[in-house]
Amino acid sequence: MKLIFLGPPGAGKGTQAERIQAAHGLVQLSTGDMLRAAVAAGTEVGKQAEALMARGDLVPDEVVVGIIADRTEQPDCSNGYILDGFPRNVAQAEALDKMLASHGAKLDAVIELGVEDSILLARIEKRAAETNGSARADDNAEALKKRLAVYHEQTAPLIGYYKNVGILTTVDGMKEMDEVTAEIEAALELKEKDNAS
Repeated sequence: MKLIFLGPPGAGKGTQAERIQAAHGLVQLSTGDMLRAAVAAGTEVGKQAEALMARGDLVPDEVVVGIIADRTEQPDCSNGYILDGFPRNVAQAEALDKMLASHGAKLDAVIELGVEDSILLARIEKRAAETNGSARADDNAEALKKRLAVYHEQTAPLIGYYKNVGILTTVDGMKEMDEVTAEIEAALELKEKDNAS
């Protein structure tokens, strides 16, 4: 099972991905972690990424996709994986689709956690109040507003992209955590049945 979790910052993607990963024996693949691991391992793609990062440049999509291609070929990914932090835009989604197709694979499902911006801002303000501001440096309303603006501009178009491909399921991310997990599980069960038939 190859999955992507979509949703605005603070929607609970990380928490839900961890639960689904544990329940299905999947590997959660963070692009940041994969980049650092490829650099540390000194792979060909890792060397390219290291040179770019040393100059302070963004790592281009084709290098990131190359790192994902290398990583998903590892034995621990044989049962499937959840991509975390990728794709961030439609160009990356198209590059990912091409890479998967070249390996005779495809995504099984894209789960969107739908949460309204106003709810996310309220959650952040509540968390900041509960922790007396000792949470992450970017865990405040102003930082979240900026991150939401970037999400809506760059990442939200993926919702339409994956809807057109026919693999998007939107789950109400404003429900209780266990209810959200149950909805995701039900959606994955449906996808598995569809794929089997």
